Amino acid sequence: MMTLTRYGLREWGTAGLITLVILIGCWYLIRHGHPEWGWPVAGVVVVLFLAFAAFFRNPSRTIPADPAVLVGPADGVVRDIEVVEDFNFPPFDGKARRIGIFLSVLNVHVNRAPAELEVESKFYREGEYLDARNSECAKRNEAMTIAGGKRFPLAVRQISGAIARRIVCPVDPGRKLRKGEVYGMIKFGSRTELYLPVDGFEINVKVGDRVYGGETVMATVKE
Repeated sequence: MMTLTRYGLREWGTAGLITLVILIGCWYLIRHGHPEWGWPVAGVVVVLFLAFAAFFRNPSRTIPADPAVLVGPADGVVRDIEVVEDFNFPPFDGKARRIGIFLSVLNVHVNRAPAELEVESKFYREGEYLDARNSECAKRNEAMTIAGGKRFPLAVRQISGAIARRIVCPVDPGRKLRKGEVYGMIKFGSRTELYLPVDGFEINVKVGDRVYGGETVMATVKE
């Protein structure tokens, strides 16, 4: 089932009202002898609205039940997998393994919790709006990070891109998220990063893989 996320209600709701007004105008033209204008304009307006609304789609996903499995926090393509040395967001205090996902404007833009997560810390970083494909965007762009854990430390970072200029993350410390739960979005594409402890996990994706939020198995806890 496909729905539109509530995090884009202002945008797709406003676009829907504008579309409705224009369609009423098109109906008026058609009824008054100008179908050569009314029908083409109506068709273009409907296509434009559907394309715009697609940015805010929130498809249902089948969430793996296995508690040892971590799922994708976003739709997109894996850009990098590496160890960072300075990830100091409680409960992390230094090293962490980062899996970076690039989101194009065509991807689903909602973010999901990779596993059960009780949020311990939240940090907003002001920054630039470099293209999300730029290797410097992870360090310099606007970003929002939530971190915490249940069975193990876990963090997700939302990063703005050249087009994405608004991060939505209505989650505060103390909030408990279910695995696969939608908790926010980055509007119009960008980058999402998953942070895990360096040891104790098998990484199930590689650079270049296409992943799907809430569904793709990103990593598995080692027994």
